[in-house]
Amino acid sequence: MFPLSVLDLVPIKIDKTPAEALTESLELARHADKLDYNRYWVAEHHNMVGIASAATSVVIGYLAAGTKNIRVGAGGVMLPNHSPLVIAEQFGTLESLYPNRIDLGLGRAPGTDQQTWRALRRDPRASEQFPQDVQELQRFFEPVREGQAIQAVPGANLNVPLWMLGSSLFGAQLAAQLGLPYAFASHFAPAALDEALQQYRHLFKPSDQLTKPYAMPCISVIVADTDEQAQYLFTSMQLRFLGMIRGQRGKLTPPVDNIENCWTPMEKAQVESMLSCAFVGSPTTVTKKLQQFINRTKADELIVSAGIFEQSARLYSYRLLAEIGNRLKHV
Repeated sequence: MFPLSVLDLVPIKIDKTPAEALTESLELARHADKLDYNRYWVAEHHNMVGIASAATSVVIGYLAAGTKNIRVGAGGVMLPNHSPLVIAEQFGTLESLYPNRIDLGLGRAPGTDQQTWRALRRDPRASEQFPQDVQELQRFFEPVREGQAIQAVPGANLNVPLWMLGSSLFGAQLAAQLGLPYAFASHFAPAALDEALQQYRHLFKPSDQLTKPYAMPCISVIVADTDEQAQYLFTSMQLRFLGMIRGQRGKLTPPVDNIENCWTPMEKAQVESMLSCAFVGSPTTVTKKLQQFINRTKADELIVSAGIFEQSARLYSYRLLAEIGNRLKHV
């Protein structure tokens, strides 16, 4: 099976509560675990009524406790929102509870707007210290050095694997410099994908964690029995992205029969550009598109988001995708 993983935004649906969203995410995580998906990530977002994963480390603990084998982690923690010591303690605790199953993906963006960032009590200049904060965090996971005054407990000597996340060349260059695996956010910002992967591989320096580059693009995939069914399910994602460009970040809504009635030509072009790495259709259609994408990007692994409204359709899509994974080939 080509390595496949899940990015779950823990979407809150128009008719559901955050508690119900979290319950459905646990059901999906258990489903992915049984289907031999590699990892299951949730992301840090704040002040968004449609996403229930703001307390990212708490959600990871909930999902890890409810699964057996799948790696569970952050895709990602927005490090400028936190002190490296606190994140080391949180993920050191998770690693102590669920050994060899925890991933820590790191992002530089705040994961929210400026007003909410102020409510988080963070300095807007904190992102300027991101490379130094990543290295400080790495040191907290290393063995304690003689005379070290501050330790992460738990955390020290646990070597929780770090990932660099990004949607620009900055993250690619930093991942290469630090010798970290790299996940690119092509599920919503695909423009720089090819150049970012090229720079990451060209500039990569081996590290204690990783001896050669390892790239995992994040994409959107929706699979159903027919192309028409999949395109219908996809309209929920299209509506969510339409809301984003209109500045209306609401809950996930049901699919619609005719998406063309919902947007202007300019809005349609913007949404299609943001979703150019969305692969939607029947198993035959999606298999062909994914293999073309792997051939183009030389991806080592794919992590997949699927903003599907109906839980049963979401579970079925990931089941079909797992079957597709058995037919996909590395380049």
